[in-house]
Amino acid sequence: MQSIPSLQGSVSPDEWQLRCDLAACYRLVALYGWSDLVFTHISAKLPESVSGPEHQFLINPYGLMFDEITASSLVKVDMQCNKLHDSPFPVNPAGFVIHSAVHEARPEAGCVLHTHTRAGVAVSAQQGGVLPISQQSTFVLGSLAYHAYEGVAFRDEEKPRLQADLGQANFLMLRNHGLLTVGRTIADAFLSMYTFENTCRIQIDAQAGGPLTEVNPQIVSGVAQAMRVQTGGLGGAFAWPALLRKAQRESPGFDH
Repeated sequence: MQSIPSLQGSVSPDEWQLRCDLAACYRLVALYGWSDLVFTHISAKLPESVSGPEHQFLINPYGLMFDEITASSLVKVDMQCNKLHDSPFPVNPAGFVIHSAVHEARPEAGCVLHTHTRAGVAVSAQQGGVLPISQQSTFVLGSLAYHAYEGVAFRDEEKPRLQADLGQANFLMLRNHGLLTVGRTIADAFLSMYTFENTCRIQIDAQAGGPLTEVNPQIVSGVAQAMRVQTGGLGGAFAWPALLRKAQRESPGFDH
């Protein structure tokens, strides 16, 4: 991979911090085994202090593995995924369709994280979807929506249906496709995906054994109510500093 000059000092401190957090998120997704070669995306919305009233986002340079992405190699794009600065890397407008739809419908969303993991796709193909069989699943079920598969998501006409299905949910299961989380911050979106992915892995493992014991519906309803009241999501900010330290230890260089 060609060397990319550091953008630190060339962009605002707010943008640089967002770039470092998003690059760390890509590295962590790779470390946890959720990446799909160079496919799928994690998008982060730039604050108005940087972008002004126009919506601008950071997204991965298309063609790099997630464990290669750095703060300076991330590409700044608009809602149509047009590059807003010089970059030697292409972007994938087709892959941004889902992300632009979510960001458009949910202006408070600071980060949208999408994966194609084995367990996530497996559960997305099951008619029953997420089952209430683990503590992890109760958090997901508290804010879960489903969107039917319409083929590879590169058509703009799919956006209104995806937006309607998502509503105000923070977890979206894309049927026969994968998982998506919405977070106010990168930390929130990552921790939500950590919970979503483990929910699916636990379900697949549990289904390989004997009869399943489901969580009491009242408990599931109670968690949903608590999540509606709580504004901090699953508390990504508490885990994020430790996750950054993990990224520094196991995948250094993301903050270049």
